[in-house]
Amino acid sequence: MSRNTLSRNTLSRTARRLTVAAAAATTAVLLTAVPAAAHVEVTSDTAQALAQNVQLTFTAESESATAGITQLRVVLPKGIAPTDVVYGEGPKGWTFAPTSDGYAVKGPAVKVGGDAEHSVVVRQLPDAKELVFKTLQTYSDGKVDRWIELGESGGDGHGHGNEAPVLKLKAAAPGAQSEAPTPTAPETSAAPAASPTPTADEASPQAAATEKDDDGGLSAGAWTGIVAAILVAVAAVVFLVRRKGGAEQ
Repeated sequence: MSRNTLSRNTLSRTARRLTVAAAAATTAVLLTAVPAAAHVEVTSDTAQALAQNVQLTFTAESESATAGITQLRVVLPKGIAPTDVVYGEGPKGWTFAPTSDGYAVKGPAVKVGGDAEHSVVVRQLPDAKELVFKTLQTYSDGKVDRWIELGESGGDGHGHGNEAPVLKLKAAAPGAQSEAPTPTAPETSAAPAASPTPTADEASPQAAATEKDDDGGLSAGAWTGIVAAILVAVAAVVFLVRRKGGAEQ
């Protein structure tokens, strides 16, 4: 067997090995990227503008492989006041409490990797085409997923592009009217008690962005870019190997 034939066989084996290695790397990256596809979703069977006594169901998927979800902090969209929301159902042991701009449900951690689902009833939906519910998802280890981005407005500066849950609404029924908002509790003349220093749970999504959050995973878009880079690099190596082999013939 000639020297050129041996060289071509060696180059051919090298190219095949590189191709197999690239396929294995791509598979590993895609499997690792699966958790980044998690999200928070809001659904309703009666998602219609100006509809009354509407039940909304929120499903928060886990992005952690080591901790369970302990709290969901929801910021209500314009047109829905915290006093317009009543708690429905949620994970066992979880409780509901209104906040200045929405509400929070929290309790014992759900099982690691498990979803946290809860429902609320809204007195009346506003006259809009869609409603955005920015949500903070807290884990038992203190890390926070921030589902607060609007559409394709970009990431949050930490490698994430977590879009807020959105509820699409049908047009209002003919003759539907907006009811008067639920009155808030009257103020008393007594001096208010000193408020404790706000915690990450009580802060707005923008403020919570500075708290400890889970930066361990990249978004699906980032992983797609990594996979593309790997494939381009492998293709370049294969091209150079084949070109070198042709030159030695």
